[in-house]
Amino acid sequence: MIKVAVLDDYQNIFKEFIDISQHKEKFEFKIFTKPFENEDEAILELEGFEAILAMRERTQISKKLISGMRNLKFIMTSGMRNKAIDLDEAKKRKIIVCGTEINSNPTAEITWTLILGLMRNVRQEIDNMFQGYWQSTIGLELKGKILGIIGLGKIGSQVAKIGQAFGMQVVAWSENLDLNLSEKMGVLPMTKDELLKQSDIISLHVVFGDRYKNLISKKEFDMMKKTSFLINTSRGPIVNEKDLVKALEDDNIAGAGLDVYDIEPLAQDHKLRFLPNAFLLPHLGYVTEENYSKFYSQMIENLESCLEGKPKRVLS
Repeated sequence: MIKVAVLDDYQNIFKEFIDISQHKEKFEFKIFTKPFENEDEAILELEGFEAILAMRERTQISKKLISGMRNLKFIMTSGMRNKAIDLDEAKKRKIIVCGTEINSNPTAEITWTLILGLMRNVRQEIDNMFQGYWQSTIGLELKGKILGIIGLGKIGSQVAKIGQAFGMQVVAWSENLDLNLSEKMGVLPMTKDELLKQSDIISLHVVFGDRYKNLISKKEFDMMKKTSFLINTSRGPIVNEKDLVKALEDDNIAGAGLDVYDIEPLAQDHKLRFLPNAFLLPHLGYVTEENYSKFYSQMIENLESCLEGKPKRVLS
C-alpha cells in the first residue's frame, strides 16, 4: 500500500474525479484542502508519505521539504512544467517526477474575461446591480484599440486571434519573438518600449524565469498610457507587485486584470483587494473540469506506471 498525499485540493474535488474505492488495494490517499502555513508544517504533515500529487506551483516542493520526506519516491504534478519542484534534489534522491497534459485554451479564455471585465466595468456594475442600482458607469469598446501581446506562444497566439476577431490591432514582443509566426498571424512585431507606449491593453504570456522576473516595473508603468490596462494570467512575479499597486493607486494606468500573484493564495489584507481599478480572479486560468479530469486521471496513471517500472511523462 502506497501512502499518497493529494496537495492543495482547494475545491475538495479530487474524489469527484477519482473513485478512491477502485484504488484502495494500491493507494491510501490523504487529501489536503488548504495550503500549509510554512515549510516546517508541510514537512511535519507529509512525513511518511511515499507519493505526492501536486497541483503545479502551489506548494513549494523544495530541497528542504524533499529532504524531510524520507519515504518519498514519487512526485506527480499537473502540467509538464512545475517550477515549484526542486528537480535537481528529486533526481539526487532518485525520486521519479512525472507530469500531465494540460489544455492551454482555458487561460486564453480567462484572459478575455479580465479584459472585457475591465473595459465594461463589470465588477462595479455587478456590485451595483445587487445593491439595487442601474447603469452607473460607461464602458469602452475593443474595436480599433491596440492589443499588445508580450509572449506570442501557445496562449498568446490564442489571445491575439480573439483580439483580431474583435477588430483590434494586435502587436507583439518577446525576447525570442517568432517573426514568421507574427507575419503569418498578421501581428505587428514591436520593441518592448514601443509596445508599452502604444498599446491600450497589454497582456502577458511569457514563461516565467529569471529573465522575465520584474519584466513590468515602475519604468514600464511610466511608459504606458494612463488610459491603458495591464492583464496578467501568466505568473505573478513577472510584474513588480509593489510598483503595480503604486501605479493603480496613482492612476498611472487605468486598471489591471490579474489572475496570478507573487504569493498565492492572495492574503486577505493585500492592498490589491481594495483597489477599485483592479479586477482580480483567484488563479482560475487552468481551473476547469476538463483540465482537472486530465490532471488527476493522468497522475494516477503515471503513479501506476511507476509501480510497474515503466513510468510515463517523466520530468526527472
